[in-house]
This record gives sequence, C-alpha cells and structure tokens, in this order.
Amino acid sequence: MQIIQQILFILLSAVAIFLFTKKAREIARNIHLGRPENLSDNPSQRWKNLLLLAFGQKKMFRNPLVAVMHFFVYAGFIIINVEVLEIVLDGITGQHRLFAAPLGGLYTFLINSFEILALTVLVACVIFLVRRNVIKLQRFVSKDLDGWPRSDANYILITEIVLMSLFLKMNAADTLLQMRGAEHYAAHPTGNFIISQFLHPMMNGFSDGTLITLERSCWWMHIVGIFAFLNYLPYSKHLHIILAFPNAYFARLKPMGEMENMPSIQQEVLYAMQPELAPTGEQPVPQKFGAKDVLDLSWKNLMDAYSCTECGRCSAACPANQTGKLLSPRKIMMDTRDRLEVVGKNITANKEFKEDGKSLLHDYITVEELRACTTCNACVQECPVSISPLDIILQLRRYLVMEESNTPQEWAAMFSNVENNFAPWKFSPEERDLWATELNDQQK
Repeated sequence: MQIIQQILFILLSAVAIFLFTKKAREIARNIHLGRPENLSDNPSQRWKNLLLLAFGQKKMFRNPLVAVMHFFVYAGFIIINVEVLEIVLDGITGQHRLFAAPLGGLYTFLINSFEILALTVLVACVIFLVRRNVIKLQRFVSKDLDGWPRSDANYILITEIVLMSLFLKMNAADTLLQMRGAEHYAAHPTGNFIISQFLHPMMNGFSDGTLITLERSCWWMHIVGIFAFLNYLPYSKHLHIILAFPNAYFARLKPMGEMENMPSIQQEVLYAMQPELAPTGEQPVPQKFGAKDVLDLSWKNLMDAYSCTECGRCSAACPANQTGKLLSPRKIMMDTRDRLEVVGKNITANKEFKEDGKSLLHDYITVEELRACTTCNACVQECPVSISPLDIILQLRRYLVMEESNTPQEWAAMFSNVENNFAPWKFSPEERDLWATELNDQQK
C-alpha cells in the first residue's frame, strides 16, 4: 500500500511540474515577443528596488493596516510552503516528518512559527474576502473586474483559507496520534504545536483509524492543493507572486516625468529649425511611430502586463478615472495581457503569428481611453510592483497621432502652431516678446 502511495505521489509531482513548466515557458516566450529594451544599468539601485518594493512591499505601507495583513498573507504563504519540501520528501521516500528527528527542538519551533503564520494568513484572507464582497470597496466593484477577474480573486483567497485549514488539521490529527502511540506517528514525536493543539477537543472522540484517515486526507489534499495552486498561478493575477521580483528589478530608473523620445523625430525637428543640417539624397524610412499591437511594445511593457495584480490602486489614483472618464490604467494592463495571450495562442497554433485582423489599439483599448490620460504619472506612482500603464498609453497614443493622424481638432491646431511658430499659440516667434515691451511702456 505504501509503495502505491509513493508511486502516485511521484506521478502527481511530475505531472504538476511538467504542466507548470510548459505554461511558464509560454509566458516567457510571450514576454520576449516584445521589442528589445536595455534595462541593465545601475544594478545596485535595481537590487535596492527589488528588496524594498518586491520583498519589503514598500508602497503597500502607505496604508499600514492593509499592508501588514497583505504582508502576513504573502510572507506566511511563502514561508509555510517551505514545509512543502518535507512533504515532497516524505511522499517520495514513504517517511513521516523526515526532518523531525534531525532538527529536534528546532523542528518544533519551526512548525509552531508556521502555524502562527498559517493562522494570520487565514484571518487576513477572511478579512480580504469581506472587503471585496461585503464592504465592496470601490476599486473592487469596478466594471474592470466584471466576470472572471472578480471570481479569480475570490478563488485565490478561498484556496489559501482551505490550504491553511488543512495544514492545521493535519498537524492536530498527527500530534493526537503521537500521544496515542499510533504506529508510524509515535516514531518521531514532536509534541503539541502552538495552534493546532486547540483542535484536539474536536477530535478526541475519533478512533485511531478515523484520525489516520483524517491526517492522510489532509496531507494529500494539502499537497494536491499546492500543486493545483502552482498550475493556477500562470492563469491568474497572482502570477505577480513570481513576476513582482524581476519586474521590480527591471523597473525604469528615469524620472517619472521623463518621456522616451524617438531619435528620428528629434532629428526632424532639428532639421526644421536648422535646414542646413538636413542630409541630402535618399534617406532610410524611419521605424514605425508608437505601438499598435503588443508586438510593437517592449518586453518590459509585456512583463508589466503579466505582473499586474489588478489591485486597482492605479485606477483609484487616476484623475481621469475618478472624474468619470473611460480611462482605467488597470484595464489598460489587463487588456494588454489578454491581447498578448491571444497572440501567444496564435503563435502556438501556427508556429508564427498569423494576422487575425485585430490589434491592441481599437479592438481592446479605445481612442477615448487614450485621450483621457493626463500623463500625470499617478498610476505609476501608486503601483506596488513597479508597473507603468502610462508607457503603454503613450506608445499607443503616439501611433494614433503620428501613424493615423487621429487627433482632436484642438490637438491638430496646437501641433500646427508648434510646427510653424515653435509654440502652442498662434503667434509668430518675432512677436513673442511684445508683451514685455508693452509692460515696459506701461511702467514708464
């Protein structure tokens, strides 16, 4: 019987790891579909960002209470799953609590710590469920989340509650069997654990056989749940658990208000101001201006899309969104990810991208959304994992203006004035300082 369980466990582990690896490779390939972008400068600052923003969750602590709860969920879930190493080794070798004897008292201390964290994770997840579904904070009831995204968040929270409950029940049944001297359990006594011992009164009436069934059931459901969660991550917003770290490291270090210019455009402006510098003869056609589809964006833009937590802090801070305009920075990132997934499936099916008659611009993100952006950088400032919706907005808007000549009448007039008068106003350069002359005349 034991050897059958070991074989089943090894097969389950192999299938789970294979499926996760396959999807992870697809996501990595999709990210690398983007344009090259060099973000390897200043490594010391990048490591600092990784430690403060990803590990330390620095931006989350603008709201300390929520930040502490989120930190417990994040740290608790990661640290508790260190125990998965023991579960995996137990499953492969047929042992029970393999590390208990070698670690001795340290093992009991570690499991006690894990149980405290498990309880904090459980409580925090319940509170987060209440905030989303009972209190219904504005950024959680936005139409951006209609359908699957709203369910996704709830599924993850419920899964974490179930996994932590299974962990505590498993420990409670295990330690009770140890006290009863049950074979296979009493061989490595650990003593009672700090939280699960309070579940003993609920189990004292169970027979040894029932307790063994309960402990084994919790053990199997716990590890199966973790493997299922592992393979759910790539399809969920919780992929940020993994991608938040590289995304924080590769965050752009330029000042947030500094926009990326195209050298070809800068040269054209220079030639307009100083025609004598313009080259003669046939010149190469400049690259496409801006971005129309995900393949025109950089790999960092695409990693941003996969890293989005859908928390809505960007949209809550966006002045356009808060005044009722259509723009939602969160939706920009979700739409980019959705389009990238479609493009990725297209490539998987056809070995290369076959034109499908759709694009990120127009089919996923509308002109109205793009025009509503004030480029204030509030969304960039608020994002806890260093995402820049603004960079995608600017590239799409650049395509609209420079490739499609799609601008409001007011913008067209301003562009014409800048081109002809080197200023947004309809005054010639020679008349620009007349106001000062008139002011001097008034003061005399």
